[in-house]
Amino acid sequence: MSKILLVVPPYHCWGVQIIGTWPPLQLAYVGSSAEKAGYEARIYDAMSKDRTFDDIRAEIERFKPDVVMAFDYLPVTGSISTASVPGALKALAIAKEVDPGVVTMIGGPLPTSLPAQILGDPANRVDYVLRGEMDETAEELLRRLAEGSSVDDVQGIAFVRDGEIVMTPLRPHIADLDPITPAWHLLEWDAYHYNIEPWGRMASILGSRGCMMGCSFCSQRVFWRGDWRARTPERVIEEIRELVEKYQVEFITMIDPYPTCDRERWEHLLDLLIAEAMPVKILMETRVEDIIRDADILPKYHAAGVIHLYMGLEASSDEMLDSFNKGTDMNLNKRALDLARENDLTSEASFMIGSPSETWESVERTIEVAIRLNPDIAVFPVITPMPGTPIHEEYKDRIRVTDWSQYNLATPIVEPHEMTIDEVNQALAKCYMEFYRHKAREVLALPDSFKRRYMLSAFKEMMTGYSDQFTALGITLPMLPDGMLAPHQK
Repeated sequence: MSKILLVVPPYHCWGVQIIGTWPPLQLAYVGSSAEKAGYEARIYDAMSKDRTFDDIRAEIERFKPDVVMAFDYLPVTGSISTASVPGALKALAIAKEVDPGVVTMIGGPLPTSLPAQILGDPANRVDYVLRGEMDETAEELLRRLAEGSSVDDVQGIAFVRDGEIVMTPLRPHIADLDPITPAWHLLEWDAYHYNIEPWGRMASILGSRGCMMGCSFCSQRVFWRGDWRARTPERVIEEIRELVEKYQVEFITMIDPYPTCDRERWEHLLDLLIAEAMPVKILMETRVEDIIRDADILPKYHAAGVIHLYMGLEASSDEMLDSFNKGTDMNLNKRALDLARENDLTSEASFMIGSPSETWESVERTIEVAIRLNPDIAVFPVITPMPGTPIHEEYKDRIRVTDWSQYNLATPIVEPHEMTIDEVNQALAKCYMEFYRHKAREVLALPDSFKRRYMLSAFKEMMTGYSDQFTALGITLPMLPDGMLAPHQK
């Protein structure tokens, strides 16, 4: 039997990884494809297990795979990552050092957008780039390789032959997603946990794939080619039940870019979750328009176990929202947050900073708007022009960082016309500290409840990470109210 090792490189940044470790769902899907192709599959998650590249080398020497594959992956993203690609390429190069005959592969958003750039650099040691949705592509390619037959007509791949890059046509998307299942048994579940009280084992699922929205900063539409497809609610419930009963999962993050697109389907899924009453808590992302659309069924969100609702507000003015092609405005943003609050749903909202037009005045306005709109949790991602997105072309003359490992939504990539990169870092620290200095007093004044404990736990983890990050940059942070710092900081 041929063997494949699916590797997650040891990439770390100070953003989302602060609050938990999420399983590499995309590689679990590929693992399922590999097993269908007759392979023995193994996942080695150096990111979540705090392993090193030396550990990856040792695992390759121990397992002796015929194929090693990596994916463009960061936690809690369906397909907007880029930062882990350099580490993934390094892991594949190590595989070639251990055994020059091993076949190396990479997939995901950035490889899909830039296959020629990856294959054109001989230092990358990549044999095949899998482009777009990988389930059927991986299964067919791996089967052909095991048989020793031609791969020339395998759709959705790129490779080098005789010094020339060959790209086969993209594969049509899978019409029926219900039969596609992740190989959950390949994961070492003790490595995946949510660090926020009440704590517990964490999983991620995709109830749908794709997004047809046109946000200029996001690569979801690019990667999924403007498509959106969904699994049936019944199949999603089956998967959740398996995760809860077989793998003792207590928290599930729906990493769909747009899980609520179809209201009828979404309400049916909520009804099934309520009827099942499984002991699991749901974290999810959606759009502000859908929260407003669902005003009459938001109690069902709460009853279904949704405890954390992320919304991409993204900007502090209608002008910036228009420039991002969000299709929303400030009034809609406020209404969505108000509805979440009225229905006791913990809200998380993002406000991006660092565009070419950013100034200290606009940073102050973002802080003021975040405090005024008052989400339970605010995050301030740095505008990151991911390859293939409209803003990558629009901002290209202001891009100052080309190291993909820094494209993590936490590191300034663009230099504004009226600020330096260092000043963007300072502005980032100011956004977090000013918002949470205000927010902490509100939360500390709440009566003891699930929400108070949950939010204080989240704040402590976040402030620990932010404090460590900004102190490393030489940025002096203001004092926060007592109770906000994690124990080891006191």
